[in-house]
Amino acid sequence: MATEEGADSASPLDEVMDDIRRELVRRVAAADREENRDIYDALEDE
Repeated sequence: MATEEGADSASPLDEVMDDIRRELVRRVAAADREENRDIYDALEDE
């Protein structure tokens, strides 16, 4: 039987890695919006 020991508490490294992933996703999404601004504007106007 598998135990769930440690499943509820993330290590400090896991927390830092999650923060880094969230920031990277935010930055990539922002860069994509800027790069494709004309497409986003056209979709918004529909």
